[in-house]
Amino acid sequence: MISRDALFDLSGKVAVVTGGGRGIGRGIAEGLAAFGARTILVGRTEATLVAARDEMTAQGFDVGYQIADVSKEAEVIALADAVMAAEGRIDVLVNNAGVNPIYRSVERTTLAEWQTIIDTNLTGVFLCCKYLGAKMVERGAGSIISISSVAGHIGLARSVPYNASKGGVELLTKGLAIDWAPKGVRVNTIAPGYFETDLTAGMRDNEAMAGKLLARTPLNRFGKLNDLAGAAVFLASDASAYVTGQSLRVDGGYTAS
Repeated sequence: MISRDALFDLSGKVAVVTGGGRGIGRGIAEGLAAFGARTILVGRTEATLVAARDEMTAQGFDVGYQIADVSKEAEVIALADAVMAAEGRIDVLVNNAGVNPIYRSVERTTLAEWQTIIDTNLTGVFLCCKYLGAKMVERGAGSIISISSVAGHIGLARSVPYNASKGGVELLTKGLAIDWAPKGVRVNTIAPGYFETDLTAGMRDNEAMAGKLLARTPLNRFGKLNDLAGAAVFLASDASAYVTGQSLRVDGGYTAS
């Protein structure tokens, strides 16, 4: 018999969320914590992580933090070791850390700009799966959720490095899902559309650009951080026990139009 409460219960589980101090990562972290997970926020800026931890702790959530740059192998190795030393296990890994600092045509994009985006958005996912995901493989259980984008499914103008990085995340996920299914580890992505975060403030404040984006979004609004919480809890919990290698698009219908 299915228990409604147990289906999505994350009590006793340890969830690591990269880029968890703000934006989409923060929203996902709050969702996981609200369903009982001991949630570890990961980021490069300690002040941001401390502020997020304190605010979430004040809400009654069980939250910690670790400092790491996911694009640097040594720091990801240290992160994996630190989480295991402190928590003893990793049940859920959310690969959310990402950047998209440019908006220009590819002929005006420098190699350094390309590399910065690929290093964080794609190599960072690889490194976190390699070192933190390996801890799940050792235990024979776990759920990895990588945050992709609508750009992992369709091309966005003047965003070639970003498109490439998110497309890479989608296929990394499919390949890893096949490799790790026999080992008890599920691997999926969430592909958000345009959400109300600090990173999209410029787009949303531009009346013409915002109008074009909303015109293509059937639900006719930008996503709110709470809109991602349910998707993350679903993929982290036993409710999705038979789901792996999939991409859940949370985009208001953007890629359907």
